[in-house]
This record gives sequence, C-alpha cells and structure tokens, in this order.
Amino acid sequence: MLSTAAWASRSAALLYDAQLALERSALSAAIELVAPHPDELVLDLATGTGALLRALAERPARPNRAVGIDASAAMLRRAPALPEGWRLIRADARRIPLDDASVDVVTCAYLLHLLDQTSRRAVLDEIARVLRPRGRAVLVTLLEPRGLVGRSLLAPAQRTLCRVLGPGSGWCALDPSDELTCAGLHLRRRRICTRGYASLCLLAECG
Repeated sequence: MLSTAAWASRSAALLYDAQLALERSALSAAIELVAPHPDELVLDLATGTGALLRALAERPARPNRAVGIDASAAMLRRAPALPEGWRLIRADARRIPLDDASVDVVTCAYLLHLLDQTSRRAVLDEIARVLRPRGRAVLVTLLEPRGLVGRSLLAPAQRTLCRVLGPGSGWCALDPSDELTCAGLHLRRRRICTRGYASLCLLAECG
C-alpha cells in the first residue's frame, strides 16, 4: 500500500502529465526566446516529467548536453528516455548541485509562482550562481487568466493541488521581473502567451 507521501507524489505527477497540453504553447515560446545552441549546457529546473526537455529534444539543433532537476522522484520516474548526453537529477532548485558559472542556459517553467518570496529568491540566486557570465535564463510563470474560460482551465489543477499539498497550496499569478533584478539577472525580453494557461515568459541575462 502506498504511503500518504508516496500517493501525494504520484498524484501530483499524474496531474502534471494530464495538463501538459495547457503548458505547451508557453514552453515553446520559452525555448524560442532562449534559443540554446548545440554546444551549450542547458539546465531545466523543476523539470517535472520532462515536458520542456521533450520539446527541446525535438529541435533540429538541440543541445548536446542538458540536465533536468526536480525534487520529486515520482515526477522523474515518468520522464521519457532522453537523448544521449542528457540526464536527470533529483535535487532542490534552491540548492542546485552544479558548480558556479557552469551552465549556459537555465529554463525554469511553472515553478516560481508555487513558492513563497523567500524560496523564490533562493531559486533565483541559485540560477544566477550557476550561470556563466552572459548566460541566459528563461522563466515561465502564470498570469491572471481573463474570462471564464481561462479561469476554468486553472480550477481543476488548483483543487487537486490543494487536496494533495494541503489548504493554501496551488498556483497564483506572478510577474517576477523585480525579483530577477535583485538576484543580479537582467531582463532582456518578455512574452505573453494566451493559448492554454495564460503565461508570462521572461528572458534574462546573467552579469
């Protein structure tokens, strides 16, 4: 029989996969913004079941090296086989197990709006730490949905997260532009996606 923690982790992983279609537009926009080169090392924070890595792997000029990090073993177990030279690591995004200035590109989709301000700052500080000078980061967060259709897309996920993680858990709209600056990341471009989840994609540069 599954423990409560194991059931919660598996439920969250199943929920994540069930709603991936609503993330794809913003994930594609994020990849276009950051445009990783084949010789660059890409780090995907909160990779979940590897949605962004899957999209990245389909590009003709995909990176030769990529690392996906997630704190949930249940999420990582549902990730598909990755290209040679790519790997997955179970780790906390607030304590990335990579060296300073060792990464060219960081992607971080649909994580920051789940965190409190202290944890967001820790994640952004870690992104700035592992990025090489002039390295790039792309962040995807939720925007406040407009209209009944947009709100209805979020409602089932909100209810499930509250049931799995406890009252008060779930998603909220977030624009972390000011927090990027505080972490030493310089905002270069922003894009709003309205297909699927209403989302904000921010491209930033280190140093």
